[in-house]
Amino acid sequence: MIKTSDYSYDLPPSFIAQTPVEPRDMSRLLVLNRKSKNIEHVLFRDIGQFLIPGDLLILNQTRVTPARLFALKDTGGRVEILLLHKETSLTWEVLVGGKGLYKGKKLFLPITGDASYSNASSFPIGVTEETRREADNKNPGIIQAEIITELSGSRRRIRFSEPIEPHFPRLGHIPLPPYIQEELSNPERYQTVYARYPGSAAAPTAGLHFTEKLLDSLRDHGIRLGYVTLHVGLDTFAPITERDATKHVIHSEWCELSQEIVNLIIRTHEEGHRVIAVGTTSVRTLETAANDGGVSPFIGKTRLFITPGHQFRLVDAMITNFHLPRSTLLLLVSAFADRETILGTYRIAMERGYRFYSFGDAMLII
Repeated sequence: MIKTSDYSYDLPPSFIAQTPVEPRDMSRLLVLNRKSKNIEHVLFRDIGQFLIPGDLLILNQTRVTPARLFALKDTGGRVEILLLHKETSLTWEVLVGGKGLYKGKKLFLPITGDASYSNASSFPIGVTEETRREADNKNPGIIQAEIITELSGSRRRIRFSEPIEPHFPRLGHIPLPPYIQEELSNPERYQTVYARYPGSAAAPTAGLHFTEKLLDSLRDHGIRLGYVTLHVGLDTFAPITERDATKHVIHSEWCELSQEIVNLIIRTHEEGHRVIAVGTTSVRTLETAANDGGVSPFIGKTRLFITPGHQFRLVDAMITNFHLPRSTLLLLVSAFADRETILGTYRIAMERGYRFYSFGDAMLII
């Protein structure tokens, strides 16, 4: 049994970063040595002094999808839709915000006219009969979405009248974590500079600290870079509610580790160098692909739940942000460095005024 309450801590709201640091690599970096328990405090741009030529950084190249949409009910009510998982070209699993959203309910997303239709606060008061007719007649200015299945809680399955992805530039908004209350002036600040493949509901935030200049500097220093993909699910923010954390049902996430990166990992370890995961998403991808024989290419969904007692097979060090209490991510880093060390380090970070969560500062655990 793993008591969930043992992985809780008090964090005043003032420690939760609401905006990112500019430039990216000016965030702070706490360096924790797992064996000696020694802690150092530097800026993220100084991370190179803790890396050795031949070390391999594994970075997650997923890109956050602008999956937050706003729609209207036929009664004129406003609805927020958060796309979670694409099932077919027209069908998605979603979260919905609003009342009366039952099976058969139709929603309308205007895509022509005033650009203010793309945000909830500026929607017209109601949907006119003309708008409903236009939607039913497949007018190119209206996308219709119908709720076809009621799932658990506020989850629904909806079917759009046409593929929604081409309309992301006009209708889509980047979904920020629920604890960030301020608007983001530049949506690209919630993307890593190496983000490539859309599919995430949240950013792999440990990578937000890197700039192109810093990555180039690390390459020049002899640090290898390897890329994996894991599409982050919204459940990454869900707390563990079970008293025994081992009974928590971990969310599944799609990930890929290519043969090219497998070869690079094997070469790195054979030469006596370290594999350093950038973020818990990279950790999860690597440890999913690990096996008794070492590591193999992997593509598909992972439900790996890393808890204290896990034997890490591939990851020698990790870069990570400061995580929510009672979260699967806090258990993961505690598995890597032990609970007492992590919670003690978090207390020191608070004493030193570090910023927490997605837009916060970073840790390097070696």
